[in-house]
Amino acid sequence: IKLINRLNRKKAEEPAAPPAPSKEEVLLGEIRDLLKEQNNRS
Repeated sequence: IKLINRLNRKKAEEPAAPPAPSKEEVLLGEIRDLLKEQNNRS
């Protein structure tokens, strides 16, 4: 029974939503998109 309870707890914890992207990640994403646009224009 203890083993089953442990497995159920792990399953309940896994689907937690990933944390929101940090400011740094957002900025890096914007920079990446801008560089792609510039490369496509050239």
